[in-house]
Formats: sequence, structure tokens, C-alpha cells
Amino acid sequence: MFDNKTILVTGGTGSWGYELVKQLLTHNPKEIRVFSRNESNQFTMKQEFDNHPKLSFIIGDIKEREALMESCQDVNYVFHLAALKHVPVCEDQPIEALKTNVHGTQNVIDAAISCNVDRVVYISTDKASNPANFYGLSKAMGERLIIHANTLNTNTKFVCIRGGNVLGTNGSVIHVFKKQIQEKGKIGITHPNMTRFFLTLEDAIKLVFKATFESLGGEIFVMKMPTCKIIDLANVLIEASGKETIEIETLGIRPGEKIHELLLSEYESTTTVTYDDEYFVILPPIHIEGLKEYYAPYTLVNLEKYDSSKETISKEAIREMLLKGGFI
Repeated sequence: MFDNKTILVTGGTGSWGYELVKQLLTHNPKEIRVFSRNESNQFTMKQEFDNHPKLSFIIGDIKEREALMESCQDVNYVFHLAALKHVPVCEDQPIEALKTNVHGTQNVIDAAISCNVDRVVYISTDKASNPANFYGLSKAMGERLIIHANTLNTNTKFVCIRGGNVLGTNGSVIHVFKKQIQEKGKIGITHPNMTRFFLTLEDAIKLVFKATFESLGGEIFVMKMPTCKIIDLANVLIEASGKETIEIETLGIRPGEKIHELLLSEYESTTTVTYDDEYFVILPPIHIEGLKEYYAPYTLVNLEKYDSSKETISKEAIREMLLKGGFI
């Protein structure tokens, strides 16, 4: 599907972007354009990929529509990863989050339609389901804009994927906890009952490709993924460190933070089907030509909602997950 194609990755120097680019290069693309606003990350990535001849780096901001228009020329696929993603930052600076996560996404849509891009894949988050913070709210608005774009007079197809916390990405709780163990001799958690969805970077990209290859346009693809208690994760990391005097301190929930994350809300579960055992596909509330008919053979989910409090994995399973990822 990517053979001899030109691909644009917004926010391509982040953890998801790095892994996505690495895997895309194995599919013999014509060119991959890495679009981001961080010059030093681009420089580092360029070195790490040994100045690969099929990679080109563009310094730009998705808030700038003209820059996207130029970068989308002759592009076949757009993977839209660029976002302000840290919950406290978006709570403190909601206008910036609005400009990047909402207006920036509309700029991507406009540029893709103008340049006759084949397909746009939008990377969303579990925090967009029944959002409790501005980050989640802005990503939910991005989802709606992407879904709605399929009703416009265009041949470009738009699809969303929803991920959880990806193990070991920039700002990951794993890195935070390991640093606290080494430097402070204690770990700070916000609430003892807090749970989160986790997936590996490889699974995250598997989800991206699944949606790229098999979507019709207008759906939200969700991967079924393990959930764990954050306190169990903290304890596994403490045990792996070999230090016996590490305390766990409860700090209290931060503004906009949930105790349990949600990948599928009660509202969404009424229009969601099970897809290939490993996935859910959320169908939109608006009419998109042929979409409901395409998914008619699939079974509606028998779930009121899908949140991270259910079926949390054991500490042993967490240990195996961290070992596999090379984090302990």
C-alpha cells in the first residue's frame, strides 16, 4: 500500500512518529516527510536514521495552514500525530491547546483535501472519550472534525485511531518513576486506585496500520489493550531497582485527571462493533455513505463502556511487559 508513495507525518519526531517512520521505511515508500516544529529533535532523528535518502525534514507548525498546504503537495498519506498532549500543559494553556489540537487538525484536513491526499489517519487518545480535561476535549473535537471531513465533497478518506498510554514514550510514567527512584528515593502517585491502559509502541503502530489498510473512512479504531494499577506499576519498578527504602507518596489527583481512563463511553458503545477480536470500531453518529452497511456483518459490542478499571493485569504480568520492553 505504501510502495512508491509519498507520506507526510505531522509531529513525526515524537516517540510514535519515530517508530512509525522506522516501520514505514520497510514498505519501500517514495518519500517520507517528517513535519514538526522541534529543530533539535529533527537533527537527532536525521542522524539516527543515517541521513536516509527517503526521509525529508520540514520545520513547521500545524497552526500555520500555508506550511501544511506546501508540505502536502503530491502526498498520498498523512499521519497526523502533532498535538499538545500533556494534560497539565493543556489545562494551564487551553488557548494554545485549542490552536494546535483543534485549529491545527482543521488545517491538516483543509490541506489534505486541497492536495487530493488519498487518506488521513488521525492519532487520538483514550482521554477523548467522555473528556474530563482540556486535552481530551480538544482531541475529541479533532476526532469530530476528522469524521465530519468524510461528508465533504472530496475523495480523501479520514479515519481516527484511539490509543492508550504507550510504554516508554516521552514523558511516560515509567521514566518519571525510575527517575524518582534514583534521585529522590520515593515515588509520587496521584491516587492509590488509579488505573491506565497501556500498549507497546509496536502495538500502537499495528493499530495505525490496521486503520490505514482496512478503514472505509469515518470510523474510530480502538485496540483492546491491557490495563494496570499505577501503584502496582510503581511497586514492580521499585522491586526491580533492588532498593529497599523507596516510599510511595500519594500526591492527590491533578486538575482534569481521571482515576480510570475510558476507551469507549456508554454513548459510543451503542454504535461500536467488535472487529477481528483484537479491535473495536466506533461508528459515527452522523451519516457517512456506505459505512453502516459495510460494518453490518459485525457484532455490536456487549459492553456498557470500556474503561481501565476492568480486568487489571497482575504485578507478574506488568513485570513481563516491562522486561519485554527493556524498561527493567
